[in-house]
Amino acid sequence: MYALVPCFVTAFAITYAIIPLIIEFAKERRFYDRPNERSSHLEPTPFLGGVGIFAGTVCGIMLWTPVDGFSGLQYILAAFVLIFLIGILDDLLPISPGKKLGGQFLVAIILSYKAGVRISSFYGFLGIHELSQPASFILSIITIVGIINAFNLIDGINGLAGSVGLLACIVFGVCFFLVGVPALAVVAFSLAGAILAFLRYNLTPAKIFMGDTGSLLIGTVCAILSITFIETNYKLSPDNPFVWGAAPAIALAVLILPLYDTLSVFMRRIVRGRSPFAPDKTHIHHQLLSFGLNHTQSTGVLIAVNLLFIAVAFGFNRLGLFEVLKLEFAMAFLFSLVLILLPRLNVRRKK
Repeated sequence: MYALVPCFVTAFAITYAIIPLIIEFAKERRFYDRPNERSSHLEPTPFLGGVGIFAGTVCGIMLWTPVDGFSGLQYILAAFVLIFLIGILDDLLPISPGKKLGGQFLVAIILSYKAGVRISSFYGFLGIHELSQPASFILSIITIVGIINAFNLIDGINGLAGSVGLLACIVFGVCFFLVGVPALAVVAFSLAGAILAFLRYNLTPAKIFMGDTGSLLIGTVCAILSITFIETNYKLSPDNPFVWGAAPAIALAVLILPLYDTLSVFMRRIVRGRSPFAPDKTHIHHQLLSFGLNHTQSTGVLIAVNLLFIAVAFGFNRLGLFEVLKLEFAMAFLFSLVLILLPRLNVRRKK
């Protein structure tokens, strides 16, 4: 516990102090995110906030992580540096989607192969328990890349990606602390401190955006935390009072917003005969904005939905993985129905 408060405060203080400097630098160099047909903001806004998040997070981790119990720290930091470079290059140039995706796969390979961030079991889901080494390696890489991109895609309105990342870090950080994995708790709380400081400048009216530099980093950290959370619970003794038998369902609940948004958007684009990577305004936050909510209200509604999923996952954990997954899929289905009905309700409201 002694390291969690200092790492959080360190990350918060560094990010809080550096963000105003980044804003001034971005304004001087005219590094703006300018509104276009897909934008949900109206004014040119600096977009290098991820630099501040990266600085605070890395300093918090390096200063307060108990290295003796975290042999893979150097590989995780190497992955952070690489994803930071990919993000800032894409923010400033940008780079092609192929190069960006290739870089993400390299990050995932480093994390899975060198840092040991792997999914080794399906917990009996679909009758599968232990995975072979090749299957574990491939599935882990795909999962990491998927979560990274999910956070990248959900970063569309003020405060949303940061709030989702903050919530995930707090939940996973507390869980790691309770089961005696302080190193990953420090990673989680370091990012949480940095995000909280960033949100001071990102909530409406936003003075700065995190850009790909921030969203890719948050996605990378959340991928590490979620996969390791699942693996840690699988290997814990059943006698541990803080072991969660439905750990995969809990991890899904924590990351439900970015994962649901990515899957629904991709499916919608494919059904319409478009590339799943073709940008549009069909994300869940866009649907809430079109209903008449502002950025703060939309973010608040989505975080409340996220909290509901998390509460259900933890509250019904004792029912087992399959039952909790059924509950989550039912909730996701109901949420989809609400989103489908929103345009009709909006039309009636305007009449």
